[in-house]
Amino acid sequence: MARVRGVSVTSVSVIGASGRMGSEVCRAVEGADGLELVGRFDVDDDLGDLAGADVVVEFSVPDASPANVAHCVEQGVHVVVGTTGWSADRLDALRGQLADHPGVGVLIAPNFAIGAVLMMAFAAKAAEFYESAEVIELHHPDKVDAPSGTAARTAELIGAAREAAGLTDVPDATTSDPDGARGARAHGIPVHSVRLRGLVAHQEVLFGQTGEMLTIRHDSFDRVSFMPGVVAAVRRVGEHPGLTVGLEHYLGI
Repeated sequence: MARVRGVSVTSVSVIGASGRMGSEVCRAVEGADGLELVGRFDVDDDLGDLAGADVVVEFSVPDASPANVAHCVEQGVHVVVGTTGWSADRLDALRGQLADHPGVGVLIAPNFAIGAVLMMAFAAKAAEFYESAEVIELHHPDKVDAPSGTAARTAELIGAAREAAGLTDVPDATTSDPDGARGARAHGIPVHSVRLRGLVAHQEVLFGQTGEMLTIRHDSFDRVSFMPGVVAAVRRVGEHPGLTVGLEHYLGI
């Protein structure tokens, strides 16, 4: 971390810099006080010393992300990860690597929009009070993975809250669904993925009980909505060594 006239400046590199999210991150870093964009990396680029960055923001694709993050950790560089597709096995492997680099912080965030983080927190709070729960996530058709990381994380939080409350499986009398119309099951919660031109990133969480329904919805109409969370993560990742999953842990939500 450099100092310019007494002001601390955090140098930042972006992996996936030419992508939809990566290019937006570059603009956000360039416009943020106390941050300096020093490197832009894309597919097949030699990451090397990551242009001497203090923090790397990683928005690539699920198949490439673990190796990118591993390289950053080996270089002793903090990482803010927005790429989805981090399975439990991949997270465990990353924890093992971080054990050998105790000063390095890595944040893996399913969503950087503050409203989406609040939506997940509200869903976890509501989960214990309702018999039924389902998640519908809606994204643009260029998204390569389904369900979204946000939907998977939401289902995980709902499932954990239901288990802690002693709730049984969500009710569903379906016995025949050869084409998967009832969606996927994540942590026991039905999750449905919509891919539609014109959308950016949207999610509804539906809770049902006899006589009522609660809907919690978040909409991102522009990728700029994720940038305040990304900038906050870049500024705080160094204060949180080890692996953190979810931006809420940095925000006190």
